[in-house]
Amino acid sequence: MVKECSKMPVITLYYNHLLSLVGKRKSVKEILQTLPYIALDIEEQTKDYVKVEYNPNRPDFSTDYGIARALKGIFGIEIGSPKFQCTGTNVSIKVDPSVKKVRPYIISLVAVNGKLDDEEIRQMIAMQEDIHEGIGRKRKKISIGIHNYDVIKFPLLYTTENPNFKFIPLNSNTSVSMKEILESTDVGKQYGRILDGQKKYPVIKDRDSNVLSFPPIINSELTRVTKNTKNLFIDITATDLKVAEDALAIMAITLFDAKFKIQTVKINYKNKNIETPNMKDNIKNLRIDYVNKLLGLNLDTNEMIKCLARSRISASKDKNIIKCRIPRYRIDVMHEVDLVEDVAIGYGIHKMTATYPQSSSVGARDTLMSILDNSRDVLSGLGMIEVMNFSLVGKEVQYNMMNKNDDNILAVEHTKSIEHEVLRDSLLPSLILTLSTNIHESYPQRIFEINKVFTADRSNIKEYFSIAVAIAHKDTDYTEVKSYLQAMLKYLLNVDVDTVTGINPMLTDGKSAEIIVNDKSIGIIGEVKQNIINNFKLRVPVSVFEINISDALKI
Repeated sequence: MVKECSKMPVITLYYNHLLSLVGKRKSVKEILQTLPYIALDIEEQTKDYVKVEYNPNRPDFSTDYGIARALKGIFGIEIGSPKFQCTGTNVSIKVDPSVKKVRPYIISLVAVNGKLDDEEIRQMIAMQEDIHEGIGRKRKKISIGIHNYDVIKFPLLYTTENPNFKFIPLNSNTSVSMKEILESTDVGKQYGRILDGQKKYPVIKDRDSNVLSFPPIINSELTRVTKNTKNLFIDITATDLKVAEDALAIMAITLFDAKFKIQTVKINYKNKNIETPNMKDNIKNLRIDYVNKLLGLNLDTNEMIKCLARSRISASKDKNIIKCRIPRYRIDVMHEVDLVEDVAIGYGIHKMTATYPQSSSVGARDTLMSILDNSRDVLSGLGMIEVMNFSLVGKEVQYNMMNKNDDNILAVEHTKSIEHEVLRDSLLPSLILTLSTNIHESYPQRIFEINKVFTADRSNIKEYFSIAVAIAHKDTDYTEVKSYLQAMLKYLLNVDVDTVTGINPMLTDGKSAEIIVNDKSIGIIGEVKQNIINNFKLRVPVSVFEINISDALKI
C-alpha cells in the first residue's frame, strides 16, 4: 500500500491480495463496482491495483484488511460483528509517575505467530502513519510503536529521562542523546514541538534497561521489524486515553485478520491496573421508525437487522428499538444517525432511487435579504461608502463615549480584549468610531453600515437587521441626513416618512427625532451631540440615522 500526500487519505489496493482476503471467487469487476457503495472513492485504476480515498473517520480502512472485512459483509460472505479472540499473557508495563505531566498514558498488545512480507510491513507502517495524522493529531494525542517482540525482555518500564540520555535510534548504529535526536533528525524536527517546554522526555525500557522507544518521536534500532519478524509488540503512548484505546482496537483487529494471535498486556499505574486491548462491543439503540423516516424506505425490523449485519454490526430487536453491538474498532459510530447510514449501506445505496416530491414549488430569495441588497445599491448610488464592523465591540465605545446607559448589555464572559466585550445594540457607535479613525481624510465623509444588532429581552436575545448612516463635514445637519433617509425608504418600501421630535442621549436636543412609518417608530435621526464628537476627537459635525429594517418590513 502506498500512502499518498493529500487532504484525504489515499491507499493502494492490489487486486491479487484483496481478492485473496475477500475470497469466494469474487471478481475484480464486482469489487470495483462495490467500493463506492462502502464510502470509498476511486482515485486511480490500473490492471494491477486501484487507489481509493477513504474518510478519516474510518481509520479501519487504512489497510486492505479493513476494506476486505467490509466487502465480505456486503457480499454476504461474513456478516455481523467480526470474530475476534484475545488471550492473556504475563507481559506487563510499569508506569512511572514522572510521565504524568509529559505523556501520561500507555496501552499495549502482543501479536504472535504471524508472518509479514515486505508489502504487509509497508501496510502496517502506512496504517500507523495514517492514524498518527488523523485521530492522533500528528502524534500529539497518540503515537504508535511497532516492535519485534522476540528481542524484548519483560517487564517494561514507561518512564522519563533527561534530554542527554542516549540510545541507538532506528536506522542508526550509534548512540545518540534524545536532545540530539530532536535537533538533528528529520523526525525530531517534525515532531519535537510536542515536547516543547518539557524538562524530561518519555522513554520505554525493558527489564535490562534497553530502550524500545522515545515516544512520540522514534523507536530504537533494537526492536526493528523485518519480514523475518514473527511476533510483534505494539505500544501506544498518549495524552488522550480514549483515542489511544480507539487506535489499539484498530491495530488489534487488523493484526487478527492478518492471522496473528492477539494477547493482552497488563498496564500497572500507581493507583490502578488495566489490561489492554479492551475489545468489548459498544451497545447503541436504534429507533425503528427513525430509520425509515430518514431513509424514506419502508423496511421492517428483520430487514434492518440484516442490513446492519451486512455492515458488520450484529443487532437484535428489543420492543420498538434495535439493540446494536458496535465492534470496538468502529470508532465512526457515535450517533444513531451513523447506524442509519450503516442500514443504508447494508441495504445497498445503489438500490435507493430518487422520488419526486408530491407537490412542486418555486424558490425565491428571502424578502429581507433582497431589501438589504437593494439598500446597499441605493445608498451607494447616493454617493455613500459601505463599512463593515465587528458585532463584538468595546463597552467604552458602545456605551460610555455615546452617553448611553449600560444597564441592559449583552457582555462576553471572561473576554480577553476590551475591544470585543459586548454585542452591539446599535450600529451608530461603530460608524462614529470609523469616522474618528479617518479624520485626516478629505471631507465630506458619508458612510453606512447594514448589519445585525442584538438586544436583551428578559432571558432571550433578539437580533434584527439595522441600517445606519453617518455624514461628517462642516455643513452637515438634520435636513441633509433626512433627505437621504427619505430617498432610501421611498425607493425601497415606497412609503412616506414622518419624524416626531424626541430626546435621545446620543443626539442634540431639538435636532433629533424618531422615524415614523405608518404610525410606528422604526428608528432615530438627528445631529450627534457635541460632547460625543469631542469624545471621538472629531473635528466636524456629524448627522446620523438608524432604522430597524426588520421591523419596517412588518409594517
